[in-house]
Amino acid sequence: QVQLVESGGGLVQPGGSLRLSCAASRRNMIIYAMAWYRQVPGKQRELVASISRAGSTTYVDSVKGRFTISRDNAKDTVDLQMNNLKPEDTAVYYCNAKSGLNLVDSWGQGTQVTVSS
Repeated sequence: QVQLVESGGGLVQPGGSLRLSCAASRRNMIIYAMAWYRQVPGKQRELVASISRAGSTTYVDSVKGRFTISRDNAKDTVDLQMNNLKPEDTAVYYCNAKSGLNLVDSWGQGTQVTVSS
């Protein structure tokens, strides 16, 4: 099983930047895709960005050009650089990893991002 620990959330003004980080710990498991999701109360969890082990990335349309996902396979980390933040980016952000032959999902505990003046 993979354990994920996020860091880097907080309060930022509109137009500001934050960087989220997620560190994975695993036991004899290969981590394939990693991703960041976000969720606001009363809504479904939304996929924000994903990155394959080879480095291929996808983004939800609302963050394209503002967010960048990256990973370090040697360190089992995934980061999300968020620039030009908007109030609608306010949410709890969750790190996700798919590992093993069955692509089992693992989740972090979540980190709050609040964009407000």
